[in-house]
Amino acid sequence: MSGLAKYLLSLGKKVGGSDVTENEYTDELVKEGVSINFGDKAEDIDYYDFVVYTDAVNDADFRLNKAVALSKPIMSRGQFLYEVSRNFKTVIAVSGCHGKTTCSAMLTHIFASGGKKFTAHIGGKDLIFSNFHCCGYDYFITEACEYKKNFLHLKPDVAVILNSDADHIECYGSEEALKSAYTDFSQGAKQTVCLYRDLPGLSGISFGFDKSADYYAKNIKVNNGYCSFNVYECGEKLGAVTLCVFGKHNVLNALASIAVARCSGITFDKIASGLNGFTGVERRFEKLKEKDGVKFYADYAHHPNELRASLKTVKNITKGRLFVVFQPHTYSRTKLLFEQFVNVLSPLNELLIYKTFPAREYFDDAGSALTLAQSVKKARYGNCAEDIIEFISKARKGDTVLFLGAGDIYFIAGQILKQ
Repeated sequence: MSGLAKYLLSLGKKVGGSDVTENEYTDELVKEGVSINFGDKAEDIDYYDFVVYTDAVNDADFRLNKAVALSKPIMSRGQFLYEVSRNFKTVIAVSGCHGKTTCSAMLTHIFASGGKKFTAHIGGKDLIFSNFHCCGYDYFITEACEYKKNFLHLKPDVAVILNSDADHIECYGSEEALKSAYTDFSQGAKQTVCLYRDLPGLSGISFGFDKSADYYAKNIKVNNGYCSFNVYECGEKLGAVTLCVFGKHNVLNALASIAVARCSGITFDKIASGLNGFTGVERRFEKLKEKDGVKFYADYAHHPNELRASLKTVKNITKGRLFVVFQPHTYSRTKLLFEQFVNVLSPLNELLIYKTFPAREYFDDAGSALTLAQSVKKARYGNCAEDIIEFISKARKGDTVLFLGAGDIYFIAGQILKQ
């Protein structure tokens, strides 16, 4: 939402909004003149001509109901994003259960390197471009969120499908229904770039590790956690790429962005330069601090497969012990994928599972952090920041501390590390 607010500001619009608490996004918007209400009153709605809401807002929300009572024009975020996209010549929408933000940020760097006139709407804060960058209207790079089928509002020219995993099943009812939605998303686009391993029935441009893909990587080398590799296009070598972000999974994100860039007429040397200039996104295996020989990282991982990839990455760069603080995101996801969470977390020797970030949900003991902690070998449960402090204070020189989760654990970790 803050990226869309910045877009409206770039058009000279007056923008306001509300949030539960202050955070770095609201601080940034306030500095740009946005009025933000953190209270429990709805009088501010009177001053707005148009209201956009996210799916995190439920039907009982007092501001939303006040807007309805005043007959204000109201639109969901997904619908509004589509209306925004119509202002651009070419729309590139990046979807997938994992990697959307990283791939969108990679594309931002590549298109900047290639001198394209574009606007990027990123779901996280790129360390250079933040979550919004505007230098023209030829291309619109945006994330396409699958939650509640929001991505089906978009009608992109290029639909990127990074992967499809069992997530948001509480919305779709089954993994088959989720995959069917990705198919619908693809069919609404002029061109599709897709990892066929997860959705083999789709047609379009493929990327992956297999030589049968249109874009694939060979001679992958890992040095201190960073990957370098040769890129092939339809069997022909394009050249070499060196990434400045951790993890082999980012090779796939890079291949998807390369495929899109090539379709957009960007030369490989500009692509390689753009990828090399991408140093990461906040909360995507971000190094927070190093103190007394202990390294502290944070990652947005909140799905079992994301946890698996993050843990594999951190183990490759950890010399000593690994301390993991994981905050489950929503009771429904934890409950639906409970055994997968148990399997991926059980091998850890030093693990604290912090209280669940509920987002839009009500308490469910079957999907709570405490229930998960009780089911994971060697895990302990944390209910407050003091529990985290006590846990990570055992780390010594050579050890690594990793904060995992999509909730407020990132901000809690930041406050703790300031101390």
